[in-house]
Amino acid sequence: MQIIRSSADYIRSRIGDRKPLVGIVLGSGLGRLGEKINNAITIPYKEIVGFPQSTAIGHKGNFIVGELGGKTVIAMQGRFHYYEGYPMDMVTIGVRVMKTLGIEYLFVSNAAGACNQSYKVGDIVIIRDHINMLPNPLIGKNLDEFGERFPDMTCAYDLDLQASAEKICDELGMQVKKGVYLGSTGPTYETPAEVRFFSTIGADLLGMSTIPEVIVARHCGLKVFGVSVVTNMSNFLNVEKNLNDGDDVVKQANLAAEKMESLFSMMIEAL
Repeated sequence: MQIIRSSADYIRSRIGDRKPLVGIVLGSGLGRLGEKINNAITIPYKEIVGFPQSTAIGHKGNFIVGELGGKTVIAMQGRFHYYEGYPMDMVTIGVRVMKTLGIEYLFVSNAAGACNQSYKVGDIVIIRDHINMLPNPLIGKNLDEFGERFPDMTCAYDLDLQASAEKICDELGMQVKKGVYLGSTGPTYETPAEVRFFSTIGADLLGMSTIPEVIVARHCGLKVFGVSVVTNMSNFLNVEKNLNDGDDVVKQANLAAEKMESLFSMMIEAL
């Protein structure tokens, strides 16, 4: 709690009386959307005492506060992952800092592999639900300041926000899918046997992030919208032609950044 409060106080000292309505977490290769925020103040994580640092490929490590879609937003240009060695309270600390600053909505994005064989690289997929294979970030003493001990996850991803996204994508003529995201610890990509297993239990998308942030956001009472960019096809078979590569994931995410910018901007404008 001390780090959460001191981090929020430092950000307030930099942004004055601005109060963000929406928090945005930008995943691998999607940090370019942060550069589209107007009247922006950029605050590197390294300036905030006690705050963790992003080490993953494609994560710049900044808070950006400004205007998007006519509303004040705060974006995390880079997130934290369990595989980086951080405990779950540090993986999710950004969400609680943004909640302390006043956000009411959390928009999360990620680069994901597709185990749904009808998907293709470059697809934008609205996350409608998730399967958690990571440690639950609420294990341990409950932070009563943020929420109750046993938060409900029935509609973890807000139905009205999903409907808004579908409507906007239709207006833009942008094809969009809806799917279930499965998060595992990483940092290894999945074996073909794991891909087949995850597909069998209902996963469409595979990744190593996002879910801890969503759980903490729901614990805080935030409304959540999530979207994945398909950056690689998960390997169902033991064949070398379909190897996964971290740099290519970032490259593919960069190509989808413009679509993400349009979708997020219009959704935030409609709030």
